[in-house]
Amino acid sequence: MTTRPRALMAQWTTAVPVAAAVLLVLTWGRDLPGAVVALVTLVLAGAVLAAVHHAEVVAHRVGEPFGSLVLAVAVTIIEVALIVTLMADGGDKSSTLARDTVFAAVMITCNGVVGLSLLVASLRHRTAVFNPEGTGAALATVATLATLSLVLPTFTTSKPGPEFSTVQLTFAALSSLILYGLFIATLTIRHRDYFLPVTRQGRAITAEDHADAPSTRTALVSLGLLGLALIGVVGLAKGVSPTIEDVVDAAGLHHAVVGVIIALLVLLPETIAALRSARRDRVQTSLNLALGSAMASIGLTIPAVALATVWLPGPLVLGLGSIHMVLLALTVVVASLTVVPGRATPLQGGVHLVLFAAYLELAINP
Repeated sequence: MTTRPRALMAQWTTAVPVAAAVLLVLTWGRDLPGAVVALVTLVLAGAVLAAVHHAEVVAHRVGEPFGSLVLAVAVTIIEVALIVTLMADGGDKSSTLARDTVFAAVMITCNGVVGLSLLVASLRHRTAVFNPEGTGAALATVATLATLSLVLPTFTTSKPGPEFSTVQLTFAALSSLILYGLFIATLTIRHRDYFLPVTRQGRAITAEDHADAPSTRTALVSLGLLGLALIGVVGLAKGVSPTIEDVVDAAGLHHAVVGVIIALLVLLPETIAALRSARRDRVQTSLNLALGSAMASIGLTIPAVALATVWLPGPLVLGLGSIHMVLLALTVVVASLTVVPGRATPLQGGVHLVLFAAYLELAINP
């Protein structure tokens, strides 16, 4: 009875990433009519679900916290490539593209994904439990990276406007790489147990007992299909962005809403994976995905755009405005208070979701 559903799952999760890649090649750089946009949107949604499936297969094979790291890094690398590609197109709007995308990723993951995960887990299991040592280390790294890369440029005086000088940008890029490298070493080598899911008694769960791990061949195939699906997700999201821009402009909304929508689409696979883990009472895995994605977004994007400024024209604006700095500071404070006890109730999840709603409201109505 279970063989046929598994066979159907394997067929569609293999076919959809391939279809997304083919559709991306056929539509890249073209103006899309409404019917094609609808088709692209359907395939994009299927690619998101396929990416989540293959990420879970890989995660089951390699175990935590390596599994959440695979999805976070894969999404971010492709996202960085998209940012650099869009910046290469030039235009006045490209100067703030990296800043807006990175900040959107931080707010979506640290408030949206974290809030939803805590709310789902605590409603289902009364309280959401996680390891405060690992989560606190990840949060501290995200806060440091965000402050060095997005807040300091607003106050430096070497260049006019919220920009870094060449030396300052080089320092920020190297610092981002070093901190991210140290976090990866802590996550995978020295203190891996800090990032494992925990039981209600606080004991680390070192293995899953609900199913046998997939074979190495199956995991490698899923890893390749995961990459293909994520390329499709990011590329197709970029393809429908002109339609999104037209809708946003017709509604009279601020242009920053476009970046928020694109970021939501790109981060959708991680959001779904985090919610699935939260439903299974593996909140630590959800937090690894959320904070790891925020960290990778900053730690990989800033060095990439710093390198790209060698040949890209125009300024690189990284400094946040006053409203966004207040939201970032409040997010760090609230997240710190959430992490310290190692457990959370629906209240903490609701607080993070209100912060995320405030970010969305201010993006629409600044």
